[in-house]
Amino acid sequence: MTNPLFYAKIILFGEYGMIEDSQGLVVPYSFYKGTLKFSDLSSEFEEKSNQHLQKYSDFLENLNLPEDFKLDVKTFKKDISNGLFFDSNIPQGYGVGSSGALVAAIFEKYSLSKHDPENISKDNLKNLKAVFGQMESYFHGKSSGMDPLICYMNLPILIENKENLDKVSIPKGEEGKGAIFLIDSGITGETGPMIQIFFEKMKTEGFRKTLKEEFIRYNNACIDAFLKKDMNPFFRNLKKLSHWAYEHFRPMIPESIFNIWKKGLDSNAYYLKLCGSGGGGYILGFTKDYEKAEKMLEGFQKEVIYRF
Repeated sequence: MTNPLFYAKIILFGEYGMIEDSQGLVVPYSFYKGTLKFSDLSSEFEEKSNQHLQKYSDFLENLNLPEDFKLDVKTFKKDISNGLFFDSNIPQGYGVGSSGALVAAIFEKYSLSKHDPENISKDNLKNLKAVFGQMESYFHGKSSGMDPLICYMNLPILIENKENLDKVSIPKGEEGKGAIFLIDSGITGETGPMIQIFFEKMKTEGFRKTLKEEFIRYNNACIDAFLKKDMNPFFRNLKKLSHWAYEHFRPMIPESIFNIWKKGLDSNAYYLKLCGSGGGGYILGFTKDYEKAEKMLEGFQKEVIYRF
């Protein structure tokens, strides 16, 4: 029996804001995926992955998870000694949830109680997110559990606030001129240092005020308009959001992206925002006319993730 595939995730809206109780909208991204497999570990990639799993299993062994969410770590360790590894093409440090997919895959295979993502209650969704947060803290120090939850559910999730989240359906993509796309900044980002910068900024009252009064307002308005497929207010708020990030998230914007970020704001041809914590990896782009945006972004590697 082959193990299920776990897809990457993309935070369309809510990066950093979710820490301060903004809404968030996170969607699965099937272009990148990972699955647990057995092999003779003949390649360096497989061997390294197996060694990582070994260290991770020691961490999981000492994790005190609630009764309903306990893991069979003994079988996990046995499988590791028999050549288990995580076969994944999800790039690390790109803000698309490489550790989230791994956590989801391990939970799915080794959880002692079986959970059905299709029929999970809102309360259990919250409990699962907390469990995933504990499991993923191994990789990032502190984790909200959101990435593994998205990878595990394989459904779009609307984060209403710190306490509440729910499954949501996003408007069906269609072949139009508009697009949401990823731009490769050409460098990997590290989540830890970026979050550190954010918390440093949060110490100043001015930044806290503008985050709450402006960023969160634009962010939530974008989510609301996008889910209603109301594209005029969507792009109006998106421009404000992109401009705010250009002013206040400078350190998180990779240098290679600076000029094209500004170019988008000046021309209104497209708007950019962070994808995850920034610092590198992918940047998200939104445009009403992808052909035009593509010409203006020549030389950058791009991937379309949604058409409208």
